[in-house]
Amino acid sequence: MKYRRKILVFFLLAAAFFTPVGSSKLQAMDPVTIAILAPVAIKAAEVMMPYVIQGLKNAGVHLMKMGLDLAGILKLPMGVIQSTLGAPVGMFSDGVRNMVDGLLAPFQLVWHTLTLPLAIFGYAA
Repeated sequence: MKYRRKILVFFLLAAAFFTPVGSSKLQAMDPVTIAILAPVAIKAAEVMMPYVIQGLKNAGVHLMKMGLDLAGILKLPMGVIQSTLGAPVGMFSDGVRNMVDGLLAPFQLVWHTLTLPLAIFGYAA
């Protein structure tokens, strides 16, 4: 906590030092060029639309897996309660199973997070 201010000042000074001053020029695009290229851009968007939609579907499925992994983390405290308080009524094995699932869920979440870019293109399981 006490180094937070020093780190912030360091990054601000580094950003100010490495920011180019006056080296970039703004250039406007000719409106005629935009009018000429618009039909080409529309045709390219029409060709790419099925691929984009499929990528969004794949990403949605993968994000749902990540949500289930995130909810699976809650199985750890539930398993502890089941295996301690529910042991007299036969819930010990379910509690141990839930504890193992809860311990593995963060690792599955990290794996699914790292493979999300691949899942968009359909390469992740």
